[in-house]
Amino acid sequence: MTRSPRLIVTSGEPAGIGPDLCLAIAERDWPCDVVIAGDIELLKQRAQQLRLDIQLTTYVNSTKLPIHQRGSLRVLHVPVAAPVQPGVLNTANARYVLSTLDAAAQGCLSGEFDAMVTAPVQKSVINDAGVPFSGHTEYLAERTGGSYPVMMLATDELRVALATTHLPLLEVSAAITAETLTRVIRIIDHDLRKHFDIATPRILVCGLNPHAGESGHLGREEIEVIAPTLERLRSEGLHLIGPAPADTAFTPHMLEQADAVLAMFHDQGLPVIKYAGFGDVVNITLGLPIVRTSVDHGTALSLAGSGQADASSLVAAMQMALRMIHAPTTQTIRPALPA
Repeated sequence: MTRSPRLIVTSGEPAGIGPDLCLAIAERDWPCDVVIAGDIELLKQRAQQLRLDIQLTTYVNSTKLPIHQRGSLRVLHVPVAAPVQPGVLNTANARYVLSTLDAAAQGCLSGEFDAMVTAPVQKSVINDAGVPFSGHTEYLAERTGGSYPVMMLATDELRVALATTHLPLLEVSAAITAETLTRVIRIIDHDLRKHFDIATPRILVCGLNPHAGESGHLGREEIEVIAPTLERLRSEGLHLIGPAPADTAFTPHMLEQADAVLAMFHDQGLPVIKYAGFGDVVNITLGLPIVRTSVDHGTALSLAGSGQADASSLVAAMQMALRMIHAPTTQTIRPALPA
């Protein structure tokens, strides 16, 4: 990029550790402008509770893009609807959480922000407030006009994307069709080229059933849907491996042949990558017209306001966002000052 980028970080569930994490990243230098979407008074209260000396100011958009300096934080103020007690959910603040996402997404679409990074939200309290919400991935696709969102978790060594996301296991098989697989694989191929500078992405595709169906004896999805779809996409020039048995897809020999693994459902692929790099795993939404990354964990209500929250995943998500927009590297980031 010819200028320093600007990241917008949504502060997530106000009763969770999201505000704590946002304050923690303020204790580092960043090679970009950093703006937090959230309630500035809530952040001030949480900083006081955590005994953090951070100068919080209201964000005002300008053509100048300052480089973030440790000890300060600019906040795109979105007011909470009700007082916040760390660790205690309140449905009154559910729409506040969505408002922070809306503000960040709209800012990215307009070009005000170069990427959005999201702290964790509590899906249950949003649904309890009467707003159907299955997750950031689907919500942001709707808000940004993303044709088909694809969830991918990544570390420096491994990328795992999902053919289906937040579905009950009973519904997974019916959701894996030639059409959906084609869309997902094309999006992965496109975004690996665009955001990761991989000229010819190699995608390792898992089967759905044990042993990838065992030639039809353990299920026919591989024979009737997955394999024919892969063959057709190969004829178009995509580099695809599989369908491979999921129990061997994540072995070193298989992974060294691939730039990304496509798992058929949530708990087929994500336990592996979270075991391999929990705390450094980044959740990336592919298929959007904006860059969006997120942490790999939940709201950790019991840790909110305790000073025990680990910001490493949010740091990794911000670093990943900078790499995806081809911003200067973050190798110059200095460690946080002791609390």
